[in-house]
Amino acid sequence: MDWGGIIENTFRGLIGEQFIYFGLAAIGLNMHFGYTGLLNFGQAVFMAAGAYGLSMAVATLGLNFWWGLLLGIVVFPLILAAIMGVPTLRLRADYLAIVTIAASEMFRIIARSPSLDRWTGSSDGLTAFAKTFYEFSPYDTQERYFFGLFIGNQMWVVTVGWVVLALVVGAVYLMMRSPWGRVLKAIREDEDAARSLGKNAYWFKMQALALGGVFGALGGMLRAIGTQSAQPQSFITDVTFFAWVALILGGAAKVGGPVVGAAVLYAILNFTDIFLRNSVADGWMPEWLMTGTQVGQVRFMLIGLALILLAAFRPQGIFGSKEEMALDDR
Repeated sequence: MDWGGIIENTFRGLIGEQFIYFGLAAIGLNMHFGYTGLLNFGQAVFMAAGAYGLSMAVATLGLNFWWGLLLGIVVFPLILAAIMGVPTLRLRADYLAIVTIAASEMFRIIARSPSLDRWTGSSDGLTAFAKTFYEFSPYDTQERYFFGLFIGNQMWVVTVGWVVLALVVGAVYLMMRSPWGRVLKAIREDEDAARSLGKNAYWFKMQALALGGVFGALGGMLRAIGTQSAQPQSFITDVTFFAWVALILGGAAKVGGPVVGAAVLYAILNFTDIFLRNSVADGWMPEWLMTGTQVGQVRFMLIGLALILLAAFRPQGIFGSKEEMALDDR
């Protein structure tokens, strides 16, 4: 059993690229559900907006990298928030849930359409749009960094990702302590009471939807930069599921909850993957029970079991509270 490799991969899941991408996506969901009570089941579409905003600007439209950042972080997420929010946010919470699921799948299907190959790259997606980003890297592409966990380009993505994550967490902390943040919580607890105090609940919910979408777009953009590819299959429904797991695991309506949840989730995923593969390879796991090709499915079964136990014994997550998990869906 390669315990060194197991510990290394587990630690990489705890602090690495996947944790950063989904930590940002989960922070966006926390802004939607945790603080405002909005049921967004299509966070993947906001992540896709960030990825395709950058990649289409550079690879398709021939704009520079900085215009791509503007399109991916601001323009595309705000347009999506308006499209999904305007017809639904005056209605019950479940209408937004339905619309976000539909929007996520529609975007993925449209992006992979052969008729849009010139713009989105169809099923193959878009590449060669992150060169400017890596030109700023201070790391040698042939060297390994941080105890040998990351090569040069990966270390640059992780460094920038940690900075972005820290800035977003700090911004959310300040916003939730402001009068604006207290209005969001009031809307989540009792929208009618907030309206009676003269607050435009619809406008505040629209702002929360857009801001959470921007955070999700940041995660999707960093994921596209890290993989140097924007593909429709990178933003399937499972992506939203993982962001929700990170949020619920860490605790909704807690500033650090989504970050801790994402770190724990990917540490567990990496640990179970490498541990089970080593167990099969070393003969610790009998073939009648599991083979190497079944490891991927089994580890997700274990995650599912862990979620069932979490829902049964601590539904509020690691740092959350049961009161914060309550939702008024009127």
